[in-house]
Amino acid sequence: MATREALELIPALHRATHNVSVYLERNTSLHVTQAEAHILSHLWAAGEATIGELHQAFGHKRSTLTSILDRLAERGLVHREVSASDRRSFVVRLSAPGRKFAQQSYQVLKKLEAALASQLTPAEISGFLATTGAISGHAQSNRTPKRASE
Repeated sequence: MATREALELIPALHRATHNVSVYLERNTSLHVTQAEAHILSHLWAAGEATIGELHQAFGHKRSTLTSILDRLAERGLVHREVSASDRRSFVVRLSAPGRKFAQQSYQVLKKLEAALASQLTPAEISGFLATTGAISGHAQSNRTPKRASE
């Protein structure tokens, strides 16, 4: 049986992402998924965002992003409205109840980010951002075309 070199970067990235989800579960009573918490936090910081801006920020497939926003809208946490400046796009805004969820999600994630930043040097943070940027860039540039059946 051949021995293969173990993957190093991808499992570490997956593990870290999973641990952010665990951290959110332990530190909130919101019952939102990690993806929902990220979108709520983004909206808390930005005030509003178009679907395109959310796609750019998180890289979800369009269908995944739509599903996340549908769940948040069904729970009354966000509203989608046709953009006044471009009737072909939608703007996502927090509802009054959504602001409470968004603020708590943001505060929990900000606390985690601050704790991490206190343990890392600026060079380590820069290296992390460069690494994750390279992963995203490479993965996006090497997407395989969808088959006709998909």
